[in-house]
Amino acid sequence: MTQLADVIQATADWLFIPFLVIILFGTGLFMTGRLGAVQVRRFGEALRSFFGGHATGSGALTPFQSFMTALGATIGTGNIAGVAAGIVSGGPGVLFWIWCYGFFATSIKFSEAVLGMTFRETQGDQVRSGPMYYLRDGVKSPLLAMSYAVVAGIAALTTTPFTQTNSIALVFDTQVGVPRWISGIVIALLTWLVIIGGIKSIGRVAEKLAPLKVILYLLGSLVVIVTFAAAIPEVLAMVFRYAFTTHAVFGFGIFTAVRYGLARGLYANEAGYGTAAVAYGTAQSNRPSQQGLNAVMETFIVSFGTCTLTALTVLLSGVIDWTLPVSERVTSTAAVGLAFDAAMPGFGGYIVAFCVFLFGYGTLIGWAFYGEQFLEYWLGPRVVMPYRWIYCLLIPLGAITRVELVWAWGDLMNALQIFPNLIGVLALSGIAAKIAHDRSRPRIPPS
Repeated sequence: MTQLADVIQATADWLFIPFLVIILFGTGLFMTGRLGAVQVRRFGEALRSFFGGHATGSGALTPFQSFMTALGATIGTGNIAGVAAGIVSGGPGVLFWIWCYGFFATSIKFSEAVLGMTFRETQGDQVRSGPMYYLRDGVKSPLLAMSYAVVAGIAALTTTPFTQTNSIALVFDTQVGVPRWISGIVIALLTWLVIIGGIKSIGRVAEKLAPLKVILYLLGSLVVIVTFAAAIPEVLAMVFRYAFTTHAVFGFGIFTAVRYGLARGLYANEAGYGTAAVAYGTAQSNRPSQQGLNAVMETFIVSFGTCTLTALTVLLSGVIDWTLPVSERVTSTAAVGLAFDAAMPGFGGYIVAFCVFLFGYGTLIGWAFYGEQFLEYWLGPRVVMPYRWIYCLLIPLGAITRVELVWAWGDLMNALQIFPNLIGVLALSGIAAKIAHDRSRPRIPPS
């Protein structure tokens, strides 16, 4: 298993550096310029849209439900376990590159949400959306559309049930003493109870679950940050120093920081995956700009909110022994659990365990719908119900899989999913730019 994980990770690293580094940053820079820095220029409007937004058209979910579904699916255990693992393996400088990618990637996610709304198919409250449709109908490339659906469908089925469940089971095992296989079975049952009812059931749960998990994690993290506030200047100095160091210190340098910063930043905010097109395309709205601005807020909350909280709690608490080899350092959710326990002895780890469950569960149910859309495009509507059952049956396996293999496979599938999607985002950037610059609330006609 270890050798397999090493091979998969090596392949993912080969794709991430230099190919995805150049492609992701280049696309983010280009789209930020083409959209007139929409994430800065219209941030105030995005903030107001976050607190408002009413149904203005056909769709499956209210704009708020679609936003919370996207946010709930994006804020998964990657925001806790993935970021912590990235910091442990890549050093404090990883946080800087998470911020950097998060800022420029916001324009990518705005575009994905806009294109998802523009090229979706709706029939009453039935919606089909995603990069497949703007690749097919916008770029006029059925081949690219199908290639995206195949890769993304496989990714949804073989990564999310494993990565999210693995982190939940790990933290419940280490913090509470619950055997990992028991956690897997319980999580599978709870996931099945929601996703078997389809997108409306997912939306109803997401609009209640997403705010709860963000607020709870924010409060817990602030306790840790306040407790170790004296170390903030030193930690921030480390973040910027190790983001640009040209020589390896404690096993990491600038290239390691960039690699892990991009991988974990991408895994955390999902800009470039194309999943925003699926989530925001479900909204009962005919205003692409409304959904695009919601995507701006989503990326901001993830990249500058939850990811930053995780990194700061781990770094400020001093739970990482940088003198140890990477393989011997405490990592993943265990590192965050120790950080919370250092500030709140006796129950900090339990808070992390509950947050990890909420984060992972929200992502499991959100990504279940994403995978359903990808596979339905590929294999037709008859695959939907079998897919829901198979998705849930894989969850217990994720609980007992080795963590190194889980994250290595996730990195590889993420990389493969990005290429066809970004072709569509770049080819149709003119549509996103027009909507980004037009404040007259442009609407799309009903399909």
